[in-house]
Amino acid sequence: MQLTTGRLEITKLLPEDWPLFLRIHNDPQVMQWVSAIPSAENIRQRFEERLAPWQITSTHMLCLAVRQRADGEAVGLLGANSQWYPYRQVEVGYTLLPDCWGHGYGSEALQALCDFLFAECQFHKLTASVVEGNWASRRVLEKNGFLLEGTLRDNYLLREQWVDDWVFGRLNNDE
Repeated sequence: MQLTTGRLEITKLLPEDWPLFLRIHNDPQVMQWVSAIPSAENIRQRFEERLAPWQITSTHMLCLAVRQRADGEAVGLLGANSQWYPYRQVEVGYTLLPDCWGHGYGSEALQALCDFLFAECQFHKLTASVVEGNWASRRVLEKNGFLLEGTLRDNYLLREQWVDDWVFGRLNNDE
């Protein structure tokens, strides 16, 4: 699987993407809105699980590596967790390396993933959850047509503190 945009190449996670995966999961700035930095064993386990082949009915995450087309430099990761039956929904997520923030890569990569999930996979709805206060991530979603559907109070335990989650959705027929 490969998606291409004007500036980016997005491919299924491969064994050679281990350094990117490790770098993202060890970066305190990236993990600020995700979780505590996992142990090395946990990061390796997550990586191995995400290497499995994926199809729309899979119960494991589709994980994609995002790189700049011009030079192959790593930008970050995209993910999708499917709930195909009976809901035809998929939750999307993204993590970018800090030096890639603010350049529009997140919006560009997410748009390509949304197009793929709607056109090729025929999902009815895409969803995303963002820790309240993560305005940059919220802007990426809103630029891609996601609408805020609500706030889930004390929904996620982030580094020993309960935080609220913003929940976003985008329907296949949304513009």
